[in-house]
Amino acid sequence: MTTTAALSLPAPHADATVLDNAAWHSLAGPHARFAIGGDLVKRYPEDVAPFVAVRTWDDPDAWDALRELVGPGADVGLSGYEGSVPAGWEWVGGGEGVQLVETDALRTRPDDEAIELGADDAAEMIDIVARNQPGPFRPRTYELGRYIGIRRQGRLVAMAGERLHPTGWTEISAVAVDADHRRQGLASRLVLDVAFHIQQRGDRAMMHAAATNTGAIAAYERLGFALRRRNRFAAVRTPA
Repeated sequence: MTTTAALSLPAPHADATVLDNAAWHSLAGPHARFAIGGDLVKRYPEDVAPFVAVRTWDDPDAWDALRELVGPGADVGLSGYEGSVPAGWEWVGGGEGVQLVETDALRTRPDDEAIELGADDAAEMIDIVARNQPGPFRPRTYELGRYIGIRRQGRLVAMAGERLHPTGWTEISAVAVDADHRRQGLASRLVLDVAFHIQQRGDRAMMHAAATNTGAIAAYERLGFALRRRNRFAAVRTPA
């Protein structure tokens, strides 16, 4: 069951309701340049991000529009959908997730050691994500926002950046630290740096995590993030 907690957020202009359908409000808003699809279903290019967004499941044409966009026999990730699927569709998998948002307790700051990452660093970014599995990362994911990292002896050992961007909010994502550099505070430092620059633009920071990743959730809560909602992540396969 999806629940929403009442929080005292420091920016009244940041409408939190867009976070109930963050991918849609990203593709219909600040990330419109990436959007593929129509006025009911949109998606990112496959080499940018795997997310497919539906404006509303109340529209009876949503499932047909989804199949038309992604094609037959395709696996599609759905966030927040908790109903049944039509005949011919197949559940592939799923899990529970949490959405966290910044509160007044978050004390952001830039990090002197963090460097900005871009196209020249894409291969290394994919490698560190593959080693640490913080979530999906594609060859052009770095185009979604500002990504930063920390190098030690020339090697990228820690990374974080910006992903979904619903109006007034920016998601912090791809938080990855190599095993031999953990417990040094690198993840916290990068999250606070990313959040600092998000706030400098006038946005608020938010994050997503698997509900089973209790260690990371606790760390983010210590930094000043708080649970806003729990939601279901599901993968379905379109009819062949």
